[in-house]
Amino acid sequence: MGEVSGGGVKIVVGGFRGLGRRKLVDQAGGDVSSSRHTQLAKALSVPHLISIGIGSTIGAGVYILVGTVAREHSGPALTFSFLIAGIAAALSALCYAELASRCPSAGSAYHYAYICVGEGVAWLIGWGLILEYTIGGSAVARGVSPNLAMLFGGPDSLPGFLSRHNIPGLDIVVDPCAAVLVFVVMGLLCVGIKESTMVQGVVTCINICAMIFVIIAGGYIGCKTGWPGYELPSGYFPFGADGVLAGASTVFFAYIGFDSVASTAEEVKNPQRDLPMGIGFSLSICCTLYMLVSAVIVGLVPYYDMDPDTPISSAFSSLGFKWAAYIINLGACTALCSTLMGSLLPQPRILMAMARDGLLPSLFSDVNNRTQVPIKSTIVTGFLSGMLAFFMEVDQLAGMVSVGTLLAFTIVAVSVLILRYVPPDVVPLPSSLQGAIDIITLRDSNESSSTDNKVQVAASGGKSPSAVIKGTVHDKLLEKVSDQSRLVVNEEKRRKVAGWTIMATCLGILLLTGAASTVQLQSMLRYTLSAFGLAILLSGLATLTCLDQDNARHNFGHTGGFICPFVPLLPIASILINVYLLFNLGGPTWARVSVWLLVGTFVYLFYGRTHSSLRDAVYVPVARVDEIYETSVNYVA
Repeated sequence: MGEVSGGGVKIVVGGFRGLGRRKLVDQAGGDVSSSRHTQLAKALSVPHLISIGIGSTIGAGVYILVGTVAREHSGPALTFSFLIAGIAAALSALCYAELASRCPSAGSAYHYAYICVGEGVAWLIGWGLILEYTIGGSAVARGVSPNLAMLFGGPDSLPGFLSRHNIPGLDIVVDPCAAVLVFVVMGLLCVGIKESTMVQGVVTCINICAMIFVIIAGGYIGCKTGWPGYELPSGYFPFGADGVLAGASTVFFAYIGFDSVASTAEEVKNPQRDLPMGIGFSLSICCTLYMLVSAVIVGLVPYYDMDPDTPISSAFSSLGFKWAAYIINLGACTALCSTLMGSLLPQPRILMAMARDGLLPSLFSDVNNRTQVPIKSTIVTGFLSGMLAFFMEVDQLAGMVSVGTLLAFTIVAVSVLILRYVPPDVVPLPSSLQGAIDIITLRDSNESSSTDNKVQVAASGGKSPSAVIKGTVHDKLLEKVSDQSRLVVNEEKRRKVAGWTIMATCLGILLLTGAASTVQLQSMLRYTLSAFGLAILLSGLATLTCLDQDNARHNFGHTGGFICPFVPLLPIASILINVYLLFNLGGPTWARVSVWLLVGTFVYLFYGRTHSSLRDAVYVPVARVDEIYETSVNYVA
């Protein structure tokens, strides 16, 4: 990217202004978009955020996942798998908490990537999140009808117009119940964020009550029966530590969903305080409930006798408590409905954020003046999810949801490292402020010339040069300029070293996790690549630990919010875990995701790149932004 120096103001123009251009954090005084768009309603508080977080995270997975993981991986040690997965999810949650409080605008990981990494990466993250929420919502909706039918007595208990039908000749099973449910949730989301969140809170409370029932009733039954699931000859760890870790990798996906809280940042009353609390409390509650439910269920029934499809209700039924299955099925249905709302809520806000930045048509950026909700984006989201849920079996596409989530988690952790060590030192301003920028550039140039003249006068106005120069203003000015230049050079070196170290660390993680996950490689080559990647990773961690963090981080975005602890260790650990899980999603999943990302690349090249709101922006130093805005106001006046 080319640079034009004009005194103290360095204007960045031309050059590589596509994939690498970054936008400015929305500020009260400098938010360019606020004057052009109707803002979302500031209606959410901590209880609302906790409801969104829990509702988006605890889905029907907990009612199904415990059986499969216990039988194949963890055995009675399933609780430890949930604990390890919860700790891994907490690493990403802590990174989200800092960025959400510093950059409280709609868009979640897309917004953070656009500010810290660049437009190209932000586009891919936003495009991946669209896929995640669309398929995630459709998959959840398709799971409602069988659970709802079981709640009413059996597989064929639903009315004909809601039950599934097989279309002859096309081999398509349509699900009207799923589509109707998606459209109902879509209508609810269009009413208003506060109203829809209140409904989600009620549904989430029913789900939590069902899980508490499982914990209390199951604990009582276990105490009476002597916990037969724990009295096994194979012991507490039948699959060893490897099994517990494999189980943790599987149940990790039961925690994804707290990023929905971050997507509502623009609608939170006090984002610096409420967003970190909402993310932290919701994740803590989910982890606690998961661990307690799993501890009870694996104690009631030996892990090898657990039903992989309906483990909880089957456990109660096998012990003579068939009536409890109705309560558990009610919990499964409410969990699905709550998760569906959690899937459909963030996507319109992602679309809105991308449209505000010009990367998608302006249709998606419209916010209704009365409800203060992006209704058009919500309708488009609901229509696509509803049609997909009606026509398609999306089970095979479910893995694509995990790709979008893990990519977002990874980029959020990378963004925290960038924020701490190399925060943006230049930011984009609209070309309409060019006049104010020119004024400051001219002023700095005049001040620099005046200083040079004073130095020359002081140097030539005496008897002998040595007598004049010694102890004169010239010496002091030269010394001051020399010190400032030395500080600037040292800071530029530190930023350059930190930037290359962050990049090298990420490459080391890719090499380590890729080699460790590719079992087809020869053992010697696999171990060599893994060791080389580990060496790069540890070297990068050590270097970043020794480097000073950038002082500009204290003034980045909105200050006074949550600060992620243990940087750089915590973000690097989060990147390592997420990339490892990405490599283990399987070839077919990556093949399908690659097609979607390739489509997104063409959309960006032929539309987003040329319509970006930053295409005509002028980049100036962060330290001069407030001065430029103040000069602009005076200039116009």
